[in-house]
Amino acid sequence: MRTNPHIATTPRQHLLQTVTEYLLIFLALGPFALMVNWVFVPSNIVGGGLTGICTIIYFATPIPIWISSLVINTILLGIAIRVLGWSFCLRTVYGVACLTFWYWLIPIRETSLIEEPLMACIVGGLAFGVFLGLVMINNGSSGGTDIIALLVSRKRDISIGRVMIICDVIIILSGYFLPIPEGVLSSGVPELDYKLRRILYGIGLTISYSASVDWVVARNRQSVQFMIFSLRYADIATAINTTVNRGVTILDGTGWYSKQSMKVVTVLAARQESHEILRIIKDIDPNAFVSC
Repeated sequence: MRTNPHIATTPRQHLLQTVTEYLLIFLALGPFALMVNWVFVPSNIVGGGLTGICTIIYFATPIPIWISSLVINTILLGIAIRVLGWSFCLRTVYGVACLTFWYWLIPIRETSLIEEPLMACIVGGLAFGVFLGLVMINNGSSGGTDIIALLVSRKRDISIGRVMIICDVIIILSGYFLPIPEGVLSSGVPELDYKLRRILYGIGLTISYSASVDWVVARNRQSVQFMIFSLRYADIATAINTTVNRGVTILDGTGWYSKQSMKVVTVLAARQESHEILRIIKDIDPNAFVSC
């Protein structure tokens, strides 16, 4: 029978883990900034988040991205520290400092590393999200709209995710009012078409990197909890216990609408065992309801 003992870490191991996380945050933010300065900005794509805000400022003014990023994040962090405290914001301060350094170090290309705008949204967005996900799984943050979301959620009854979506939509739609590059006007592309394409590319970019962030964060999960609702709960529990060699707990439940009692199978398993458990459930009861 497999066990998952809680292994106490020594102060030295804890320090080593912390140093490793800080190093990985620093290294991951390098390619993160590279995607912005070598792909998104040269392609005139405005995505969501603080990156989108800094891109808009860069297109509308001569202010470099690293300066606008630093100024906006400093203001947001000043507010967040007063509301959320230093202990919460320490890694965000570090992440902002690292990101500012990379934005300053990496020059903006005149032509995009990925010439086709659609591919820039998809491929660049996936890469952007992977590196952002690496920052997140190491308990880091690049600052920006997630600070705004946390502050708003503290004061209003609204989820962090909803605040971030609202911010992203507003930022992307703001790209409509940006000036159009001279080369586009001379190429004969209608002004309205170009502005609408910029918005659509921004939406595509946001969807692309959001999906890859979710994938990276989900892949990092060490365990998955299953809740299985089925009339054949006993067969499912036995099969999981004997085949996957995982402990199973049976809970008593009552359907509130039907007022009928039921058994709920709960399992805590390693992430890589998820597919095998789902296969067992489907083979025994294809109509089972599974939450994981």
